[in-house]
Order: sequence, then C-alpha cells, then structure tokens
Amino acid sequence: MRFLSRVLFVIVATLTFGARAQAGSRALGDGFIDHGVATALSQHRGMVATSDGEGRDVMLVWLYDHRGGYALLMIDAETGKSDQFATPYPWAGDGPFASLLSRAGKYYTVFGSHFSEFDPAKRAFTFFKKTAPQMAMSLTEASNGKIWAATYPNTGVVSFDPATRELREVPSANKENWLQYPRSIAVDAAGWVYVGIGSTAAQILAHNPSDGSTRAFLATPDRAPGYAVAWHDQSGKVFGEVPGAGGSKWFELSAGTARPLAAKPALRPFTHIAGDQGLFHRRFPSGKNANECDTIIRSLTVGDPRRGGTKTVTFDYTSEGAHVIALMAAPDGSITGGTAFPMRMFRFSPGRDAWENWPAHGQFNTVAVQGDRFFVGGYPHGFLLEWNPAAPWAQTDQSKSAGNPRYLTLCEPTIYRPHDLLALPDGHTIVMAGTPGYGLTGGGLLLWDRETQTRTLLTHEQLLPQQSTMSLVAVSEGKFLGGATVGAGTGGETKAREAELYLFDVAAKKIEWHAPVFPGAQTYTELAPAPRGLIYGFVDRSKFFVFDPAKRVVVHTEELKARFGSVVTGQGPRAFVRDERGRTFVLFAKSVARVVDDTYEVKLLASAPVTISAGGDILGQRLYFAAGSHVYSCALPE
Repeated sequence: MRFLSRVLFVIVATLTFGARAQAGSRALGDGFIDHGVATALSQHRGMVATSDGEGRDVMLVWLYDHRGGYALLMIDAETGKSDQFATPYPWAGDGPFASLLSRAGKYYTVFGSHFSEFDPAKRAFTFFKKTAPQMAMSLTEASNGKIWAATYPNTGVVSFDPATRELREVPSANKENWLQYPRSIAVDAAGWVYVGIGSTAAQILAHNPSDGSTRAFLATPDRAPGYAVAWHDQSGKVFGEVPGAGGSKWFELSAGTARPLAAKPALRPFTHIAGDQGLFHRRFPSGKNANECDTIIRSLTVGDPRRGGTKTVTFDYTSEGAHVIALMAAPDGSITGGTAFPMRMFRFSPGRDAWENWPAHGQFNTVAVQGDRFFVGGYPHGFLLEWNPAAPWAQTDQSKSAGNPRYLTLCEPTIYRPHDLLALPDGHTIVMAGTPGYGLTGGGLLLWDRETQTRTLLTHEQLLPQQSTMSLVAVSEGKFLGGATVGAGTGGETKAREAELYLFDVAAKKIEWHAPVFPGAQTYTELAPAPRGLIYGFVDRSKFFVFDPAKRVVVHTEELKARFGSVVTGQGPRAFVRDERGRTFVLFAKSVARVVDDTYEVKLLASAPVTISAGGDILGQRLYFAAGSHVYSCALPE
C-alpha cells in the first residue's frame, strides 16, 4: 500500500489565508497511519494585561489545547517575545473556566482540582495546592486581599490569603442532585461571602468565613431555572438577583441576611479584573491598551491612548492542537470535520496529503452527508449547517442564513448540544437530535426538509418525556429508530429511570412504538444499519445488541467490555462504520473490530496504537478516526 507523504496545513484567520508547514502523514505499522494534527492551534482561557518585575507591559494568556489548560503564556507587549510556563500540577484534561488578576498583580485560577497563583514579577507559579474537584466558575478579591473562588460541580468555597499563604476550603457548600454552576461570587463589608449558582434551580448562598458555615436563602418553591447572581456594588454592598416567573427578584445581602427589594437597585458594579474563560482584560498599568490578542494568528496589537497609534507584534507558543470532535467522508472525497477548542472546520484530502482549516460556526458535534451536501449539527444553541464542498468556503453568517457552510436554523433550548444527525434515504429530510439547554431535562428532535427549507421541532413532551435522543438510524424512507438517554442537559437533573428505544413515523411526525428494551439502561450509545433489515446497537457503551425493528425484539446481545473495553463515545461519536460492501466495523477506545453479519460475532481487526476518541468513516479502503488532536486511519481487509 502506498503511504501518504506530505501535509500542507492551512490556517485561516478571519478571511486571510496563510500556510504553516507540517510533517507529512506517517506510517505507524500494522496498517495504521497518523495523518497529523487537524488544527494546530490553542485557544485562550483567560488573558490579562499587566506588567512584569521590570515594569514592562506583558500579556498573560492561559493556553488550552486537547490536553486541557497546559500552560500560561507571557508575552512582552513591546517585542512579542514570549515565555511559556507549564502548568505545574496534574490537571487531568481540565482547563480554566474563571480567573482573576489581583490588585497586587498576581494571577489566580482553580482547575484540575488545584488552586494556583502566578506572579509575573517573578515569572513563575508561586503557589499551587490541591483542592476538591474541580474548577472555579467565579473568583473575587475581598477588601483585605483574600482571594475567594466558588467551584464546580458541588459549589466548593475556596479562600487563599496571599499574606499568610494559607488556603482554606469548604469542599461542598451546597447539596444538589445535579452539577452546580457557581457563576458569581462577592464579599460584603462584614466579610460574608455570597455565591450565585444555577442552572437547574437558582440559589444564593451565604458563607460565614469565621465558622465555615453556609446558608441558602431561597426555599424550594422560590427557585426557578437559571442563574442567581451576586453583585458587588461600588457602595460596598452586595445585591442578589434571582430569576423568577415575572422577571428578576432582588435582595440586599448583608452579614448573612437577605432583605427583599421592591425594585432593581441602582447598581454600580465594582470592577474586579476577573471573569469566565473568555476574560480579556485590556489595560496595561502603563496606560496602553491591548486592542487584540489573537492566539490563532499569534499576534498582539497594542494602542497608546496618550500618544496615539498602535503597534502589532507577533508571538509564538507550542501546542499539540485542538480536540477533534467529529469527522466524516465528504462528497468531494475528503475527510472533513471540526475541532474544539478553538472551534475550527478542517478538510483533509488524502490524495494530496493536504489540509485546509477555517473558522467554524461553533463546535461541530455531529455530521452527516446527503447527496452532494455535508451537514453539521453543532453546539452551542443547537445549530444546523449545510456545506457544499464543491463551492469555495465562506464564513457562516447566521444573520443572513448565508455562507458556506450555510446557516439553516437553531433549536435552543429544545436541542442545545446535538448528539446525532441522520440523513434519511428519502433524499430530503435531515433529522437532528440531542440534549437540551443548560439546567434542562429532556431534548427534542429537529426534522429539516431540504425541499421546502422548513423545519419541525418536537419537544421531549411530544416524544419521550424527560429523555433525550442520543442515537438514530433509518429503518426505511419514512421511519427511523431512535435510542434515548436519561442524561439531562449540561448541569441538569436526571429524572427518568431508564432509557428507551422508539420507532418514529416521519409522515405522522410522531413515535409509533417505544419501550425500555434493556431494563435499567441509561443510554443507547449508538445505532447502525445491519443486513436483513436489522439494527446493530450499543447500550451504555459496552453491551452490543441486534434489534429487529419489524418484530420489535432483540435477537442477539453480548457484553463486550471485558474483551474490548468501551466503544467510543462523545457528542457525535460515529462508533459504527459501514463500507460500500455492507461490512460493519466498530471503533473501541483501543481497537478496531468487525461484526460478522451471519453470526453477529464481534471480531478484533486490529489493536490501535493510540486511544481512539471519535470516529469515523471509510474512504479508499481506509477507516478514518480521531485520537485527541490527530486524524488517523487504518487499512481495511480486502
């Protein structure tokens, strides 16, 4: 077999194309090829303008690639010279979701279950310590200089005293049966700490540092979906805002008490240099401003308000590339998909061993092909795109339903995080499924008609209440089989006990049959067509089954975890891959297998040299898949 020999990686920043050379595809043995990194870039997870120990303007940038928050970058604003400081503790794939620059110029965050302090004057991490899981969702600085953080997923409350170097923690200040997002934190004049959480049911907590106790203000009937916010006012007061049926309700928070207010106060929010993963603090101590700091094109532009003019410098950093989310063989003979973070679209042409890479309209969770078009279901907001590979790429414009890929529709909050996309054999219907918005339970279905350019969006109440669809497969031109999950939207509450399979009639736009085929099942991970009108599937990533949709019975099951481990999963995993000859292959985390159609036996084809994270499609007798930031392929038997 002829192995590919050269890769050209093309980076597009806005609408300007530039080239970055990469090593070519590389044979790994046993028929496997590493085709390289799909997106050789990192994304920032918080960046602040400050100064170093010599008073020079510098940018601090948290770098994030498929490994997580792997390093802090320090860029000299005058020269572009950069220094990269590796995260000094095991971060386990996690990354910053909030950070803070203190009045003393130290940069703080919590992620990977560790609190850290970086001192740009010393050009070093000067403190880090293990905490309860997992990462800060908000940070603030008290008037006495203490740093406070509220952490996901159990609303941990962490404090650090820069003077004494003491770190204290309440691992869980609030109990819920869902993952908590404490997105705001404030400290009042008496030293009490207030945390606003969401999103299944908003709550405001008051934490007393003197004895470590915490109290919740809202009774269960008063808790609405969404986020509560603790506002630190310039007056020194703290105000609480909570969502309600008739709009926000307001409280004045003081010394651990909450006094209801008749109307919204005249807020003058106190400005801390803090924020979420998108934090960009622009003002340097010198008075200059960082107009732009772009990790995609690796440039920093600084303006001088006093003297006028701007200066742009280039910088560099190392990266192992963004995580490949989904890929598929496109109608033009390429392997196309998307990455996060950053969110980019890529196209790999095996014949030329060449890459192209463009800005993506969000995260490409799941992909499908119908005719000569390539479709994308994406996060956030549950968007649907249509790409014409034969036409030039053009930036997606949601406001005009334009671009290539072309924007078609949004489905939030009914579908916010798509998990499967099915192109029906009728040639004009696209079905998208997934989980709902943050804090919600039960996702819907989108039916997109390409001929009329219209949609039908069904809610979980019209399908399987409190469940979402995870997997889809066509059983005829007008019917498909859906596999559900009891999993909720991000941060939501699981309410159903077991997931179900269902048959859906497209013309009637309703479910005609459903059942909990496997008692206690939580997720039907994947479904795929099989010979003789049967369906292959996986339950909870390990139990393989064969289903007869005509008789609505399971005709074969086998537990495969002991032999193969778990099948690949994700937000659109494509674990089953079928070739033109009708053979079905399966991607497990550490191996590639084949289903013997006559006996339903799953046989090992090859052990993978990497951990497979997403699949998958077949092109030119090769099976393509993703592992981290790389695209790989393996040879298929003749």
